[in-house]
Amino acid sequence: MTTAPGVTAHPEGKVVHHPAGTGPTYWFGDAIYTFKATRENTGGSLTFAEASVPPGGGPPPHIHPHADEAFFILNGDIEFLNGEKTFTAHDGDFVFVPRGTRHRFRNVGLHVSRMLFLFTPAYLENFFMEIGQEARAGEAPLPLTPEQKQQIVDFAPRHDLHLAP
Repeated sequence: MTTAPGVTAHPEGKVVHHPAGTGPTYWFGDAIYTFKATRENTGGSLTFAEASVPPGGGPPPHIHPHADEAFFILNGDIEFLNGEKTFTAHDGDFVFVPRGTRHRFRNVGLHVSRMLFLFTPAYLENFFMEIGQEARAGEAPLPLTPEQKQQIVDFAPRHDLHLAP
């Protein structure tokens, strides 16, 4: 098993340890995503990431036909779409979205929200990395450009992501 830079593997190659503050970090619009586990270092089992989402931020409604998604809200007020209905999750709340469910999340609070999310099986990290930009310390992310918004539409099908406005 190979590991990414900054990741320590157990000598037998079965355990992945990602120290605090490490992991590939990308700006996806004005949100920041740090990947702790990807298909590369989990053998395709799961994707696990931390997200910082500004007020008003979040993706449009969409469907993951072949992956389940889960969220743990570290802090903030995140509104979720569940099919056609919405609800708000708060600090310490957990949300599970089964594959095939139309959903989205949006920060409805006044401050940046932080959450952990995972996909199983591993899924979508390449989409974030292909469209987003590698984050740079000391700089703030910028909103999505018109070109990036078009890339989301164009690249979604090849990443098994169905936009469902």
